[in-house]
Amino acid sequence: MTARFVLEEDPIALPRGAWAATERRTLRLDGRPVFSLTQGRFRSYLYPLCTPKGFAVTSEAPADHPHHNSFWIAADHVHCQMPAADDRIEEYTYNFYNDDVFQGRSPGRIVAVRSTGEADGDAAFRIHQSLEWRGPSEWAAPQGRIAATEDRRIRISLDREAYVIDVESTLAAADWDFVIGPTRHSYFNVRLVEGIAATSGGAVTDDAGRSGGAAITGSAARWVDYSGPVGGGNRAGVAVMPDPRDHQDVSWFVTDWGVVTVGPFRKEGRRVAKGQSVTVRYRTIVHDGDTGTADIAARYADYVAGLG
Repeated sequence: MTARFVLEEDPIALPRGAWAATERRTLRLDGRPVFSLTQGRFRSYLYPLCTPKGFAVTSEAPADHPHHNSFWIAADHVHCQMPAADDRIEEYTYNFYNDDVFQGRSPGRIVAVRSTGEADGDAAFRIHQSLEWRGPSEWAAPQGRIAATEDRRIRISLDREAYVIDVESTLAAADWDFVIGPTRHSYFNVRLVEGIAATSGGAVTDDAGRSGGAAITGSAARWVDYSGPVGGGNRAGVAVMPDPRDHQDVSWFVTDWGVVTVGPFRKEGRRVAKGQSVTVRYRTIVHDGDTGTADIAARYADYVAGLG
């Protein structure tokens, strides 16, 4: 049977006169859910990620960290260089990671203003989003200042009985320069369901054979795979692979309770001047079975070989 991806609206039944503050569209392959493209109250994200066998492997808003939204992009240190009176520059700092004031930084929203999708052959699908990173409502800017704009491209394919998700995010300065980082809360994030976490019987490992969040955090791992029990004697997981072209100085933040964060802004900040942008890319493998069964090491080698 030819594999077919379809992105469909998920209708929300509401009383007459009511309206939904959020939006969710589900991508299905031959009728089976793969993930849902979600615009939440303060960011756009994918939830849940499902394996080809149908197991959901990510958590949308766990009680301990309700701002961990499954599969998302964020940063809690975005420093905008705002023009002020008398040709001065003032720095306004925003937090796009937590939906509350976080360590003194005001919360912003990452809003998808345009999302389109199209088939890429029979076994792949592409999603293109235009997003605005907006600061909080304030005097003279009730909709929030646009701190940055983002062009996000997502390609999903079925390959050797696993879903391969490639994400390319281009963050651009609009009307002023900004600096992103340094921070461990940036840039690409995955939060696993509780059953997969190492604290619940799962396992997290990397390409160097390190095991456990403490051993992997701060390392220069080329990939990290998290897998664990999902019920009925089955195991499943997610592997994260940052593109080495964008991550020459990669650094990870990984926990035994199920979070994986990686990006090039952990050790030092990156300045993006007005009219310029920074692009970061990631591959994610959503798989059934454990790290060895899913052949993550070989899949990474294939990924790098394909980069040219």
